[in-house]
Amino acid sequence: MAAVVWLVRRTPWRVRVLQARTAGWADYRREIAASARSLLVYAAVATPAVMVAFGKPPVATPGWPVVALFVLALLVAHDSWFYWVHRAMHDRRLFKAFHRLHHRSVTPTPFAAYAFNMTEAAVEALFVTLWVLLIPTPFIALFMFLGVMIIRNVWGHCGIELLPQGFADHWFWGLFATTTHHDLHHNGGFNSNFGLYFTWWDRAMGTEHPNYRAIFREVTARTGRRVGVVVAA
Repeated sequence: MAAVVWLVRRTPWRVRVLQARTAGWADYRREIAASARSLLVYAAVATPAVMVAFGKPPVATPGWPVVALFVLALLVAHDSWFYWVHRAMHDRRLFKAFHRLHHRSVTPTPFAAYAFNMTEAAVEALFVTLWVLLIPTPFIALFMFLGVMIIRNVWGHCGIELLPQGFADHWFWGLFATTTHHDLHHNGGFNSNFGLYFTWWDRAMGTEHPNYRAIFREVTARTGRRVGVVVAA
């Protein structure tokens, strides 16, 4: 996916790059190293629970409508977990120990998706651990959910808005978080836009960046060479 983003940045879509600043090699090295550590933590925390949950005799895989409902339930539950855990980590008493490393990526790249403190990675991995231990879930549904989670994380940190004009203002599509939504969290909107897949928690709790939709409109309306936005904190 990182390679795809690199290629997109060399097409006419480059006018939708969200920041004028570009990440340097030091940023890439830090993000790749931190993401590798995070994946090890995820594996250490979640794998034992997954092995226990799926170590029983296999049962027939339910139909695709049921699988889709499980995936949807996982996404909604994980978004809630992520919002509240993420918001808690922004408390000054927790930030340094849990979340500071991730926010060193002021101009995030796809490699920043899992560039967490090891403590944060452990907390995030707890969601899957608790879910599979408490809720019998088809393995294919869990696999699909993990795929969506990875794609969404990488997409949210890619630094270029690929969604069409009007998306953020639409009554339905506007409920889904965009790359602009999360990029603002890294670049000037430190105490806003905590959601992962959806925007409803930010809207309900008053933590959506006040200029989010206006910035999305500006970015998606670009046709020239202008790159980067000025963010009002």
